[in-house]
Amino acid sequence: MEFYINEDTAWLRRSIRWVVNIVVVLACAWFLVYGFCGQVQVSGNSMQPLLDAGDVVLVNRLIYDVGKPERFDIVVFEREDNKKNVKRVIGLPGETIQIKGGFVFIDGECLNAENGLEQVSLAGRAENPVQLAEDEYFLLGDNRDSSEDSRFSNIGNVKEEQIQGKVWFRILPLLNIDFIPSP
Repeated sequence: MEFYINEDTAWLRRSIRWVVNIVVVLACAWFLVYGFCGQVQVSGNSMQPLLDAGDVVLVNRLIYDVGKPERFDIVVFEREDNKKNVKRVIGLPGETIQIKGGFVFIDGECLNAENGLEQVSLAGRAENPVQLAEDEYFLLGDNRDSSEDSRFSNIGNVKEEQIQGKVWFRILPLLNIDFIPSP
């Protein structure tokens, strides 16, 4: 028994297969973004030069279900006023943070970081030692001169439950689409 497939039928089958593949890929992408990730728009210039105001980033919401935030992770946290902010983890639970002489000190040792992340011109409340509880983190923006962060009492120490996930990928603007590096 021979089957004859004419050109019209073959073209139709290829088209259907192509459409099904596109739908499956889009469904997987949607599931990844909205199931495991979240997207957040960066507000303000506190994370420059890495992230600019208006950038849209993907946030891995599951990573901290199996682990803890690490020093220099870029995280999204929810403030007391329910706004979401993007900052960098500097101080970890149980540590003492102090800013003196323009540098960040952790447990009395100067923070060793690349790209000037250890330098701070305004100490804020960290002029005096800030002791972190076992569920608190000290977060700073990369643009230290233009950042509302843990140095100020309206943000303060950030509790672990406020941290929503780790920033890992920039999706907008399209010209800057890229993974967010972790030092």
